[in-house]
Amino acid sequence: MRKKQFLRRIFLFLVSILATTAAAADSTAAGQADLTSSNLPLVIIDTNGKSIANDPKITAHMKIINNGAGKLNYITDPPTDYDGLIGIEVRGHHSSGFPQFLYDLTTPTETGENLNVSLLGYPQENDWILLSSYNEKSFARTTLSFDLFRSMGHYAPRAQLCEVILNSAYQGVYVFTEQIKQDKNRVNIAKLKPTEIAGDSLTGGYILKIDYHGSDDSWQSAYHPLGHPEQRVYFVYYEPNPAEITTEQKRYIKAFVESAQRVLYSDNFADPSAGYRNYFDIDSFIDYFILSEVARNVDAYKKSRFFSKDRDSRGGLLRAGPVWDFDWAWKNITEGIYANTDGSGWSYTINDYRPDVYPPGWYYRLLQDGKFTNQLIDRYFELRAGRLSLDFMNNYIDSVRTIVADAQVRHFKLWPINQTNPAPEVEPPSRSYDEEIAKYKVWIRRRITWLDANMPKLRQKITVNAEESPQPSPTTFRLFPNPAADRLYIESGKPMRRVQIYNVLGRLVYDERLNDSFSEKIAVQTLQSGIYFIRLQQADGEVAGFEQVITR
Repeated sequence: MRKKQFLRRIFLFLVSILATTAAAADSTAAGQADLTSSNLPLVIIDTNGKSIANDPKITAHMKIINNGAGKLNYITDPPTDYDGLIGIEVRGHHSSGFPQFLYDLTTPTETGENLNVSLLGYPQENDWILLSSYNEKSFARTTLSFDLFRSMGHYAPRAQLCEVILNSAYQGVYVFTEQIKQDKNRVNIAKLKPTEIAGDSLTGGYILKIDYHGSDDSWQSAYHPLGHPEQRVYFVYYEPNPAEITTEQKRYIKAFVESAQRVLYSDNFADPSAGYRNYFDIDSFIDYFILSEVARNVDAYKKSRFFSKDRDSRGGLLRAGPVWDFDWAWKNITEGIYANTDGSGWSYTINDYRPDVYPPGWYYRLLQDGKFTNQLIDRYFELRAGRLSLDFMNNYIDSVRTIVADAQVRHFKLWPINQTNPAPEVEPPSRSYDEEIAKYKVWIRRRITWLDANMPKLRQKITVNAEESPQPSPTTFRLFPNPAADRLYIESGKPMRRVQIYNVLGRLVYDERLNDSFSEKIAVQTLQSGIYFIRLQQADGEVAGFEQVITR
């Protein structure tokens, strides 16, 4: 199944390339001649004759002309936002094969240091992305998705449509956006330095993702998605990046995520005091689910899926997001439920279709918790009365349609993809931009109609209703802090008889018999930094095990 899906994508991709490359070669000069002014910002890049590779970045020059809303930007106008050096490289996995490339950009000083600047009104930073519109013919899917998630109260990259000229050649309509990274104005978590390998500073901040992975940039989880023991899940280090993250930091974030999954898949996962809510930021996971399902995004759960974790002193929970990658969303594509033209199907069930990247499948389990599911349903209908209303989304799309009225003509003259489908879409390609917009609106109406009817049916998946059982289970444990430096505190719902600590080699390094106590303080300052296994025996003979990180 996975091989067939991959081959189908490659075949359709090659067909689209062959259909457009020849036309693009003849239309570049014409497209450039047509562009004298635009109501979109102009991004003009000159590489001084150098080719842009996938890696490493080359040095080039960029200027941005952005005279403000309601004003035209002429290619002869002086730069407004930027006029200086950039580093630039081609980005993307599948999309890097499109003839309209995506680019990573950095803004450096003359000596190569990071130069934080404000571009297009965004907060100052130095890492940026130019997303192409080759597979996104409405020009609204990406910016609408980011704006919706931001309106829900979470960070999403700021994004704005622009037109790009590269080495005097017109390149079409792009989305100029922020790169996802730790920053007070982006993913607002603590900056984790290589020297921070102990105490509270070790607990954040981290950014992880589910994506394509290599041999040394990720770890394989010990847990499989429910119902899919054959699927291996990998968590990719994003920030700190694989080249900078230390061994201690790898150990910590792995132990945290694996502990979160152990609790999530335990019998008492929905326990109000000792369950998964001690690890997961519920609001972000609910809103991520809602937006991903509204867009029926095939990539939302399996690729470019981000998580972040701040320091324990700043909350310390695992957050879902930021959202990313919507060029295959909001449309019907030939893959599993995503081919349904009536708007039906749950995107979170992607594990059932053997995707090319396996996601952890946490929502299968989360939806078994009545409190989570009821909170999710209430939130969905709350949002439906505002930003997720058909009126709001249709008006947003119409506003994009208006602002690109001239630019889309130039774009499709250069890239005649309004007569082909770069992605393996079910329906025939739109014959015009207006037809693409109309098709997009019909898709949203059908999807929302189906979700309105089926969102309440998620209650059928509930197996535990924590709201009806507010008392903690007597078998629950609490170990803190994790990581620990000098002392480890243990609390239990039952009397404890014995505690043993084993190192990663399986050697017993601590053994103490207890007096049927419900809480204990254990001195661990003599133990070396590392991951340990805690074995607790209760007075009734029940035994439980936990992973614990010790730091110095």
